[in-house]
Amino acid sequence: MRMILFSSRQYDRDTFAEANASFHYELHFQESYLDSETAILAHGYEVVCPFVNDMVDAAVLEQLHAGGTRLIALRSAGFNHVDLAAAERLGMPVLHVPAYSPHAVAEHAVGLILALNRRLPRAVARTREGDFSLTGLLGFDLHGKTVGVVGTGVIGRTFGRIMAGFGTQLVAYDPGPPADDLLALGAQYVPLDTLLASADIVSLHCPLVPATHHMIDTAALAKMKRGAMLINTGRGGLVESNALVGALKSGQLGHLGLDVYEEEAGLFFEDHSDTPLQDDVLARLLMFPNVIVTAHQAFFTREAMNEIAQTTLGNVKAWSDGVPRNVVAHMPARG
Repeated sequence: MRMILFSSRQYDRDTFAEANASFHYELHFQESYLDSETAILAHGYEVVCPFVNDMVDAAVLEQLHAGGTRLIALRSAGFNHVDLAAAERLGMPVLHVPAYSPHAVAEHAVGLILALNRRLPRAVARTREGDFSLTGLLGFDLHGKTVGVVGTGVIGRTFGRIMAGFGTQLVAYDPGPPADDLLALGAQYVPLDTLLASADIVSLHCPLVPATHHMIDTAALAKMKRGAMLINTGRGGLVESNALVGALKSGQLGHLGLDVYEEEAGLFFEDHSDTPLQDDVLARLLMFPNVIVTAHQAFFTREAMNEIAQTTLGNVKAWSDGVPRNVVAHMPARG
């Protein structure tokens, strides 16, 4: 079976080539993003494997379908970049990797908290220049603080368990049933507004769906504790980016850690160090000393990469065997 992977880098080639030893598919790695201009590259490939910032809208799906593609095998958990209605109309199943490594993302969120709180980027830069003073590096104890977990799926629960180990009090929000493991740790499930008003740290672990789009906007930021910390390792569109600048300038938002960004497509996963940053909002955010932005790397561990490759190829195998799994757009297995 022929399969093309868009937005692939050397680390994708390495992990998928190793995993493919058990599947023996014909893999083609394409560095370019998938969009209406590059979809033609998938002509003749039965399986297309996009990543998080590839464009898989109706127009692209129609081109892929016309070129012989029968399956969309995402190598990500999120699928907000896929027009699922168009995929169903065209009879193209869409599969994803629902939980490749919750520990990777949860641990990265914790890393952002620690780096922001103890001002580690500034501290490291100073000592490299021979400045060993402590002025401006004052942090706070995590022990005893209130941490708000927004979204208690697998990643949110993992994050909550880690933060409980620091001696924090957990408050949680999720429209679904409460998580028993967090309840056992003393977590309180509360409405989102109550969480925002009470938490010293708010960490987002939600999928991006219409109901969660810009859930953190100007109004939500105003409801947060003054000087609180916001962490987003979920999806960029959960946060209204323009609202962050004003909240940081006023001091309403005390710290900001982002691993995802609403306009990251075409920016993240690329080296732009030799050109001026064209995104004015991101450029302003990067100027704040109390902001850390990482380039969608929370998932990026050896364990997670191996799991993504194994699950993606396993999804394709299950589909080809007529027993599809991890389906987000329901279609017949073959045909």
